[in-house]
Amino acid sequence: MRAAFVTVLLLLAATAEAAALPDFADVKAQHARSDALLLDRHGQVIHELRVDASVRRLEWVALDEVSPALVDAVLQAEDRRFHQHGGVDWRALTAAALRALWSDHPRGASTLSMQLAAWLDPALKPARVRRTFAQKWDQIQAARRLEAHWSKAQILEAYLNLVYFRGELQGIAAASRGLFDKQPSGLDRNEALLLAALLRAPNAAVETVAARACRLGENLAWPVACDAVGALAVTQLNGPPRVRPVMADAPHVARALLKPGDTGASSTLDGGLQRYATAALLHQLRSLGDARVKDGAVLVADIASGEVLAYVGNGGGSYVDGVQALRQAGSTLKPFLYAMAIERRLLTAASVLDDAPVNLTTPTGLYVPRNYDNEFRGPTSLRMSLGSSLNVPAVRTLMLVGADPFVLKLRELGFSALTESGDFYGFSLALGSGEVSLWQLVNAFRTLANGGKHSELTLTRQQGDPSRRVFSRDASFIIADVLADRAARSLTFGLDNVLSTPYWSAVKTGTSKDMRDNWCIGFSDRYVVGAWVGNFDGSAMQNVSGVTGAAPLWLDVMNTLHQGRPSRRPSPPTGVIATQTQFIPAVESPRREWFLRGTEAAEIRLPTRSDGQRARIVYPADGTLLALDPDIPPANQRVFFEIAGPQGEYLLRLDQNALTQPETGWQPQPGRHRLVLLDAQGAVMDEAEFEVRGARGSRR
Repeated sequence: MRAAFVTVLLLLAATAEAAALPDFADVKAQHARSDALLLDRHGQVIHELRVDASVRRLEWVALDEVSPALVDAVLQAEDRRFHQHGGVDWRALTAAALRALWSDHPRGASTLSMQLAAWLDPALKPARVRRTFAQKWDQIQAARRLEAHWSKAQILEAYLNLVYFRGELQGIAAASRGLFDKQPSGLDRNEALLLAALLRAPNAAVETVAARACRLGENLAWPVACDAVGALAVTQLNGPPRVRPVMADAPHVARALLKPGDTGASSTLDGGLQRYATAALLHQLRSLGDARVKDGAVLVADIASGEVLAYVGNGGGSYVDGVQALRQAGSTLKPFLYAMAIERRLLTAASVLDDAPVNLTTPTGLYVPRNYDNEFRGPTSLRMSLGSSLNVPAVRTLMLVGADPFVLKLRELGFSALTESGDFYGFSLALGSGEVSLWQLVNAFRTLANGGKHSELTLTRQQGDPSRRVFSRDASFIIADVLADRAARSLTFGLDNVLSTPYWSAVKTGTSKDMRDNWCIGFSDRYVVGAWVGNFDGSAMQNVSGVTGAAPLWLDVMNTLHQGRPSRRPSPPTGVIATQTQFIPAVESPRREWFLRGTEAAEIRLPTRSDGQRARIVYPADGTLLALDPDIPPANQRVFFEIAGPQGEYLLRLDQNALTQPETGWQPQPGRHRLVLLDAQGAVMDEAEFEVRGARGSRR
């Protein structure tokens, strides 16, 4: 011990120069947050995301933004003569040297300047648990050098921003936010005492920290209630500290754009719209709680640039990104199918498709598509079939276009998960059996809004227009016009529904099999908005339709975008022509219809049956197997028998019983049945045997 004391005295007499230290401005400039900041398109912080797992460090805090109580407590705990010495407290150092004679664990008497100098110069860090006397002397010289170039305020400010308080918390910003969830300027005396008490032993036991904080308060002559300090220590210091982000409005975009080592990034998001879309989603999910709907997502993009303006991956209860998750598309793919048929001049918007029962043979058995409401409308134009989202006409159109060409077109639109052949998906692809994401759907509808030109959506500002044409401008215009037609939706949705906006908009809904997903995608003249509701775990919703699930959310966001701003109907391209068209027979009212030039027709005549053709049973075909669905009300599962052939009087007999009103449908009963078609004279013209399976009234 005596040798150690002599060594200290010799060191005090030395005059060696301290090593060069960085300037205050450089230290402040090099201060890096462990959280990177995501900025919106206006330069405002929209999300804070941690990108450095080794430390918890927030923004640099100016000295005048720190609570005076904390400054007083820190100086009392670590360097009471800070404002009187020139970097070294010789009185404290001498006292420490004397105590070293009698203690195996003496305090080092390091001033704030000495501690800061050691942090700034890696060479001053001790190679062992404690510094050698030579290292201590180097630290003293560095502190004196620091005091010669830095002001006291700069030293104290840097110290408070670089010191570790507890665990991984470095700097006063992280400590005040992580332990007390407040800014450094708002720290009260009890909180200041606890933080100052942590400096000597950041990870000490809570009771030890509380006791030292109490003594600090007494030394400062503050009216401190030690019980209150102890209670605060127990509630705030137990467990790992958690820094809550001030801004956390775009978690999925932040994780996509911010990487380790980043300090920040700019995005195309609009902060106000992002927050509104999030609130709108939460509101809609609350309203759908009784319908067993827990999750949802919203995506908004600018049509012209493809810049994403709002990206809400879920309602906050999960890390799952509902914008990128793959789900069954439902009826949202129908516009692209009809666009292909129109562009190839296979159909026009006035072409009549038969919405009637159809049996399609597939490798796995019969495929019998039905509409959402289990009703059939008979001869229906393409406009009405798409607008009212009828299923059988869509399947008939897929048979016309071809499944393989349709899959290839969908891949051109960005549906990259559709990797199989058309035969793999079969006829159900027309009804959305393939898996897509909200991101892909929004961009595909944006392609229609852009006149058939496709480019990628983007979360960052980009130069240039790497677009490519997927559909003609003419076909895109006609499909958009159909999707904007309120009358075309009326068969299924009625004239008054949430899809009808007071400004021009084109929109399509979709519901996947077993009611697992509900979509609403639509666009105005400037924006495209997509909404999805459902459950990330794949469970089914209950009684959610195309206009009660995602559609109100879509409307809410779209109305916000168009507050005080009209949406103008697009101008028709030169390749289309409007023609007054009538239907013979009058299956639909006469109207002004859009056609590709060269396909226009003033009259749409339905084909008549040939008198020489023999009448036959079209549905159910011989050998058909019908399964009763226990989740569908019995009244909605009526079977409508279809007869094809020349017009005339026919009789139907089912199991030896005459069907007097076949147009009202037959209530199916489990078992094997025989349907017989008779002419007016009672002669058998055709017959079919079929089977109905499933117990009436059973529920799953």
